[in-house]
Amino acid sequence: MSTPITFTRRTFLVMPLALAACNPRAQVMEFLGLSMGTSYKVVAIDHNGSLERQPIEAAISSALADVNASMSNWDSGSEISRFNAQSGTSEVNFSPDLAEVMSAAADVNAVSAGRFDTTIGPLIELWGFGANGEKSVPTDALLQQAMARSGHENTLHIDNGSAQKKRSDAQVYLAGIGKGFGADKVGRALESFGITDYLVEIGGDLYAAGRNPDGLPWQIGIETPNPTNRGILNVVGVSNMGMASSGDYRNYFEVDGQRFSHLIDPTTGRPVDHTTASATVLAENAMLADAWSTAMLILGREQGIAIADRQGIAVQFVERDPAAANLQFKTETSAAFDQLTA
Repeated sequence: MSTPITFTRRTFLVMPLALAACNPRAQVMEFLGLSMGTSYKVVAIDHNGSLERQPIEAAISSALADVNASMSNWDSGSEISRFNAQSGTSEVNFSPDLAEVMSAAADVNAVSAGRFDTTIGPLIELWGFGANGEKSVPTDALLQQAMARSGHENTLHIDNGSAQKKRSDAQVYLAGIGKGFGADKVGRALESFGITDYLVEIGGDLYAAGRNPDGLPWQIGIETPNPTNRGILNVVGVSNMGMASSGDYRNYFEVDGQRFSHLIDPTTGRPVDHTTASATVLAENAMLADAWSTAMLILGREQGIAIADRQGIAVQFVERDPAAANLQFKTETSAAFDQLTA
């Protein structure tokens, strides 16, 4: 018997709610909206009280529109959709933004032993986790066919701002890295106004610069990975860093008591089956935090910690404790995460 249980939000960072201006002239500006298939929140501090809201709001909207026009898989006219629609295998030059994201995705793919992969759309669709999919366990034959159409090594060559399909039917999906880049792009727009203290969050992926209105690093809560009892596991101070979390508990289905997560391991073509429930990553920007949180969760704690400590990646894993009578969790952090949060 199949019981579909679906949650659409991939990340689960909790934003601070209370903000108090740090001097009489300072103003704290908040901007809320919808973009990239999710919600966003921007908090910016104008220390001199001299900035106008409307131009900043327009710059935020423009930055997000640029990212969507370049990277949205739901816009048939976007740059990445046009690349996906191309039936040939000729080399295609990308815009600077898309080139930056594609290069970063290829780098994370290589260092993560292939666990972060923007080309596994056929596998995601096969398991029913696409936009209009019906969740079900595929046959081995269908799985092998989808595997042949997936994987960076099988399907794509990326080099210095351009890409070339190795298979004419190759598809690139940027949901696992695009929102992080969007947060970085908005941050750059804010900095063009001379704003140095700000927080940008898009669907849980964020970049935090400088200090919050209380003069502290931005205080971000990490949610306990329990869909029936949401709470704060711990709070991390974030400054001049990107942060993202990925979890396996918001989008899955069950068949005969077996749980199938939306997180597909590109090396097996199947949903992950380890006990790691979530991974939170701190990185130099939100784009890398976004990609690495997905990679780390697919790797799982044991393999992920080994790669993180070897590569200097700051990650916190939350693990289910299968021996506990009730649902309980334990955490493990990489050395880099400990150093950044000490």
